[in-house]
Amino acid sequence: MKIILLQDEKKLGKKGDVIEASDGFARNYILPKKIGIEATAKNMNELKLQKANSDKLAREQMEAAKALAAELEDKQVVVKIKAGEGGKAFGSVSSKEIATAFKEQHDLELDKKKIQLPESLKNFGTFEVPIKLHPQVTGKLIVKVTEKE
Repeated sequence: MKIILLQDEKKLGKKGDVIEASDGFARNYILPKKIGIEATAKNMNELKLQKANSDKLAREQMEAAKALAAELEDKQVVVKIKAGEGGKAFGSVSSKEIATAFKEQHDLELDKKKIQLPESLKNFGTFEVPIKLHPQVTGKLIVKVTEKE
């Protein structure tokens, strides 16, 4: 019996896969637990439509991420921190501070979890910070750390 999986199942496959299962296993385990449905013509057509829709959504998200990455390239965010003795930075700049400063300065929301700081910024100067906007798209943001007056 052919079955379309409705969820990821470790030994059977991933959601949306069409698998071949014995009639007893399908009727007694897969169908009652709603792990999958029978692969009839109607269900196969619905699966095809769902895959087309999810592909379209994935393309749109990818395009939006690329557009945001292009927009970020020419933007700069200035973060001010206190200076300690000898003009050294007192503390460090976190991704949360960068996201907050970016929202204030450019009126755009930036998720702090997407900002990938290799290490916290502990010095004054200009830094290029990668931002993971999509699994396949990484943008760069210029962060300028200056002394608070």
